[in-house]
Parts: sequence; structure tokens; C-alpha cells
Amino acid sequence: MLRDMHEIALALLWHQHQPYYPDDVGQENPMPWVRLHGTRDYWGMAALLEEVPEMRATINLVPSLLAQLAAYTEGGHEDAHLRISRLPADGLSEDDLVYLVENFFMVHPDQMIRPYPRYLELWQKRGQAGEPPLRVARRFSKRDLIDLACWANLVWIHPLAFERDADLAEFRRKGRHWSEQEKAWLLQRQLELLREIVPLHRKLAEQGQIELSTTPFYHPILPLLIDKRLARQAMPDVSLPRHLEGYPEDAARQIRQAVEYHQRVFGRPPRGLWPSEGSVCQAIIPPCADAGLEWLATDEEILSCSTDGLVSRDGQGYLRHPELLYRPWRVEETGRAMQVIFRDHAMSDQIGFHYQRYHADHAVDDFVGKLEGIGRATHAHAGHRPTLVSIILDGENCWDYYANAGVDFLRALYRRVAQHPKISPVRVSDYLDQYPATDKLQHLFPGSWIQHNFGIWIGHPECNRAWDLLHAAREHLARAQRSGHVPPAQLDQAWRELSIAEGSDWFWWFGDSHSSAQDAVFDRLFRKHLQNVYLVLGDVPPAELARPISQAHRYPGLHTQPTSLLRVKVDGHRTYFEWLNAGRYVCQTARGTMSMAQEGRLAELCFGFDTQRLLLRLDARGGSVRERLADMDLLRVVFLQPTGFELTVARPSWHAPVAQLLHHDVVVGQAGVAAAADQILELAVPLRSLGLATDDLVQLFVELCRQGQAVERLPLEGCIETSVPSPDFEQIMWQA
Repeated sequence: MLRDMHEIALALLWHQHQPYYPDDVGQENPMPWVRLHGTRDYWGMAALLEEVPEMRATINLVPSLLAQLAAYTEGGHEDAHLRISRLPADGLSEDDLVYLVENFFMVHPDQMIRPYPRYLELWQKRGQAGEPPLRVARRFSKRDLIDLACWANLVWIHPLAFERDADLAEFRRKGRHWSEQEKAWLLQRQLELLREIVPLHRKLAEQGQIELSTTPFYHPILPLLIDKRLARQAMPDVSLPRHLEGYPEDAARQIRQAVEYHQRVFGRPPRGLWPSEGSVCQAIIPPCADAGLEWLATDEEILSCSTDGLVSRDGQGYLRHPELLYRPWRVEETGRAMQVIFRDHAMSDQIGFHYQRYHADHAVDDFVGKLEGIGRATHAHAGHRPTLVSIILDGENCWDYYANAGVDFLRALYRRVAQHPKISPVRVSDYLDQYPATDKLQHLFPGSWIQHNFGIWIGHPECNRAWDLLHAAREHLARAQRSGHVPPAQLDQAWRELSIAEGSDWFWWFGDSHSSAQDAVFDRLFRKHLQNVYLVLGDVPPAELARPISQAHRYPGLHTQPTSLLRVKVDGHRTYFEWLNAGRYVCQTARGTMSMAQEGRLAELCFGFDTQRLLLRLDARGGSVRERLADMDLLRVVFLQPTGFELTVARPSWHAPVAQLLHHDVVVGQAGVAAAADQILELAVPLRSLGLATDDLVQLFVELCRQGQAVERLPLEGCIETSVPSPDFEQIMWQA
């Protein structure tokens, strides 16, 4: 099987990043994600590597993340979530109670709530979204509030910590009825885990097991700082901000400060850079090289565009000239040079978005099988050097969607790779030291890892307004500096606030590409950092910075609710008035700061009831269901409430798909179960078959499957949540 396989050098790079959340001028930190991901992912990912000493990898630590970790562990800082967690349950104000019920369930429910009976009980007590939060909060007893604060922190502790710490494991086993003293102990243990993160990474780096790379300090999109007009290379018709001036000195400063900070923290400078969002252009080569960096990484689509499509994928996803992707390249500009590696886009996305639905062993089999396939495909062209396969992705958010936080998958993967006779895990610099790049790219295409463009961060009116506000603040600061009247310490603080506002994450949430329940907070923080530029200089911020950039709050909830009983003929035809009053879930990127470059097959899920049936409708993206789902074997409607039920739809693109209702994997009465596909897919299930009556809760999600594996889920996280209406539902809604 492996006889003709060329040797593979597997370069895993885990990118660990959080934007700079604190408002240091206003002494506020509304976001807990550095602390919570710290005890789960930043500590846990390093601890998992430590378990397999033969494993090698690269971990990219963004300075804005490291600085916030230090604020917790050395500066005694806290965030709003931690402050409220620490308060005694009988000392919570009404505002604290509202915050608690709105934020302490902000996790992936399938993997982080449902496995824990007490947390699930509290989640169900919270009820459906849309109810006034203070009314919800008043349903919680003092004991409930203590338990909720514990669970909202406990689920963010990595599974390895429970394996290694018997006291922590016993705390979780208790599960409920904790005391205030026990809660305080948990929060202190959380802080102790945070203190272990940097020393653990330093130890693994000094032992030669991991390489530590960096990113520009506050995670800006470097090409857009240098020249916003570069966005037109991949998007010729894009609308750009009014002010197109570039700030190459800002890009150089963010790179230089990142390298200096990394050296202070870890005792040695980084050799490699993961540019924010994999965003590159020819002009970033000189400032990177001048800062002492030797290599950078980006996405395979950048290589494809840089080689005029010579390296690309066909309609089935197979690579043309794979040997050109799986090697380093050299890029030169004004006498400086960098080595560049390009991530395998498809395999990185498998880990980030798909293997969560596999059994861990099956996922590892698939991944290693793909590596072996690459070895065979490059056997005739690789020459003396091992084939370099770069797998680069977010090292934090995806594990929220894996069973056991991805531990089973990563343990099995690391052990399999370390034992494989033809696959060697490598640190990037070790490979480049032995096999430096010999091929030269004439020009590095300007783009990011998402569709090889900058469309998420520029072009939408909201993004463009943000860029213009940033420009105005920067011009004000530059004039203040030229005046010579502002003390250096104030100037440094003002430039720091401006650098924070240059970060990519604020722009990520503007526009239509991404949305979350915290859009308004991100909007406010971006404007606050710009306001701080003026305040630090002793000036009044312009009134425009008091006005939200987002045109509307685009996240009223995961989905809308039905407004009337439906009258649907299940025939697969798109009939507008049949579904006019249905509840709707419009598919969107909902996974925080993660994004897939390719959109899913499904565009929308509609749901509702008539007097006898639950009704569902699925619309495909970019065509009819018959066309877009032709290669799908199965569609599953999984019911979380009522428990144990599942509707399976075999061959969902067929005109008359085979639909079966199961209860605990046993087929139940099929009378009234209906499915039809044409332009859309329509489904009907009798309420009596589900054991449902008026006001009963319904929770469900939908999965598309191919060859036995789920490839798409609606919604991506959480579930559709509604309740069975009464027969006089229409009259009630009309009177309301």
C-alpha cells in the first residue's frame, strides 16, 4: 500500500488568537474569551502535544492574546463574566442577573451543555430566546445561580485538566449544589491554569517539540494597511472607502512590535509569521525580513493566483500539479527575501469544519489516508525533499464542536502520525533549515485565506465607514505628533489605541459576512478605541464616533418564529404563500471567528405547523434541491425535544424521497409522514407520531449526509427551538 508513497513532512500550525478586548482607558473588559479559551484551548492544545514527545508542531501565538493573558495572571485584571462569576448569588443586581442569563449559556449546546445534566436543566429553565431576560432571571434560585456560574466556567476547562487533577474531577462529578466557597475555589483553579500556559509553551519550545511563531501585534490585515487599493486585485468592482491613503509604517510597526514582544516573553525571537487571516502581498516582504523573520505562511489559493492557476483544483477538488503546493517557495522584494509555505486548504478545513461529525478513529483514518494519497501523487515529482504538507487552522474555536473537546481525535492523530513509517511531523523552521526553498514566485498575489480576497474586511458600506473613521483618528493623531506639544507617553498610548483599532476582528463583524449575538459589543469596542485616541490626547472625540457603525442589529435570534398556521401541500414546488408565515433560519456563518471559504449546499430552513403536522422546508443555495443535493445520500432531522426521535430522508434529491420516522432507532408508524423534492424539499410529520400536544417544546436540527458522514448541519450550532401552537393560534396572533 505504501510502496510508492513519497515521504511526507507534516507541518501542523495551530493559530491561537483573540482580539484585544480591554478598554484600558475606560478600565473595562466586556469579553471573557481570552480567559475561557485559555483554560480550555491554549492550555489544552499544548498539554496534548506534551503527551506525545515524538510529535512536532508549530503554534502561532498572537501578541494581543499573550498581552491579555499576562493582564489576568500578572496584573490581576478581570472581565465582566469573571466579575459576575465572583459575586455572591444574593449580591447580584438586576443588571448582573440579566447579564448572567444572556451570557452564561453562550456555548455550543450539543457538546458543552447537553452532556451535563445540571447545566442542561438550567438551560431549559432559561426557556426560549425572546423572553424578557429579567423575567427569566427571576426563575433562578440562589442555588441555581451558583451552579450556573460554576458550569459556565467549568465547561471551559480542558478535559486533560480533569484527568490530571483529581480535585477538579471530583468537583465536576458533584455536578450541583456547590457553595460560594467551592465556586471561589474553581475560579482560583482557573487562574492557576492560565498561569501555566506561557511556561508550558516555553518548555515545549526549548525542548524542540514545538516552534512558536507570531502575527502582527493586534492582528491587522497588513495589505490593507499598506494599500487599500490592493483589494481590487481579486475584486475589481469593489467599492472602497473615501480615504485610500496607506499606512505602511503602521504595518511595519505592528510586525516589529510583535517580534520584540515575542522575544521578551519567550526569550528568543520568532522565525516565522502567520499574517493575520493569511493576508499577504508583495509589499509585506521587506518589513517582515527587516524584523528578522525568515518565513511566512498563507493559503493555497494565494499560490494558485500567484501562478496564474497552475496550482489549482478541478471540479472534484483534485489538485493540479500537487507537487508545486507541497513545497516552500521564495519571494523577493527590494533585495529582501522570505520563504513562504502554503496551507492545504481542503485538509485544513476537514479538521476545522468536518471531522467533528466523524468518530475520532474514522477521522484519523481519513486524514492519514489523504496524506498517504498525497505521498503517492507526488512520488514522481518530489525529488530528494520530503513532500511538505502544511495544515494550518484556528487552534481554538473548532474544538467546541467536537466530542470531548477534540481530545480523542487529536490524541489518535498525534500517535498515528508519530508512528507512521512514511510521515514525519515537523516544525516549519526545521524543515526549511534542511530543505530551503529553491523555487521563486515572481509576484505574491494580494489576498487572504478566505476566497483569496479581502471582501470580509473592506467593500461593504459598514466596513468602509470604519476605515474612514480610522483614517480620521489617525490623521488627528499624526497632526498632534507633528505639533510637538504632546508628551511622548501620551503619544505612545494614543498610537497603541489606534493600533488596536487596526485589528482585523472589528471589521470581521461589520457588513453581511458574519454576525453574532455580540455584534453590538464589537461595534462599540472599535469605536471606543478610536475615541480613546482623542481622549488620550486631551481632545473631544467627534460625535460621529458615538453613532453605531452597524446599520441594524442583525442578530435578533437564531431564527424567527411561525406567525400563523400553515397550509402546505407537500409537493416540492416553491409556492410563496404556503410558507409566508413560517419560522425561518437563514444559513449564515455562525461560528464566531471561524469561516469556511466555500458556502454550504443549503440556504434556508423554514418550519411551522398546521393543526395536525410539523412542516419543514429546505431551500438549496444556487439552484434547486434536485440539482444541488444530487450527491447526498441522506438527510436527517434530529429531534432533541421530543427526545429520541429522528426523521430520515433517503435520497433527498429524488422527487419522492423515502422518509422514515424513528424512535430510538426503531421505525414507528409512517402514516402521514411525507416528503417531496423538486425546487425545494418539503417534509411533514404528524404531531401525534411525535407524541406532541399544544405548547410542547420542539427542538431539532438538520444534517446532510454523504457516504455515511454528516457534511452540513442546520443550524451550524444550537437548534431550531419552537413550540406546538394551539388550534386558535391565528386568532391569538391576530389579536396580539
